[in-house]
Amino acid sequence: MSQPEKVRKTDAEWRAQLTPEEYYVARQKGTERAFTGRYWDTATHGIYRCVGCGTPLFASDTKFDAGCGWPSYFEPIDPARVREEVDTSHGMVRTEVMCNICDAHLGHVFPDGPPPTGLRYCINSLSLKFEEIE
Repeated sequence: MSQPEKVRKTDAEWRAQLTPEEYYVARQKGTERAFTGRYWDTATHGIYRCVGCGTPLFASDTKFDAGCGWPSYFEPIDPARVREEVDTSHGMVRTEVMCNICDAHLGHVFPDGPPPTGLRYCINSLSLKFEEIE
């Protein structure tokens, strides 16, 4: 599968496309409060897409209840669609997860997830748009 082209927009274009809350999380690396996001407890079958560019990132069959208050997945649909970077903000060392197509901040990945990967992609609902699949 060929890699889609990068999506690049001006700050004004991002602000026009996203709600202020989505902009804060996706473009300014913010975090929504635990247990407040639109998808933290969603159990419907479907695909979670990037709020910035619509790239399919996570599938509902990889979502699990981590008890942390954010949507959590044990793997992305395609690892090439997400990028990881070291995040040293807030006095911690974490692994940030970003959309590899539009550079939206998604959340963080931790090594405390379930099999088969042992990973927990802890993702902000505000970085995602859900597409239900029947």
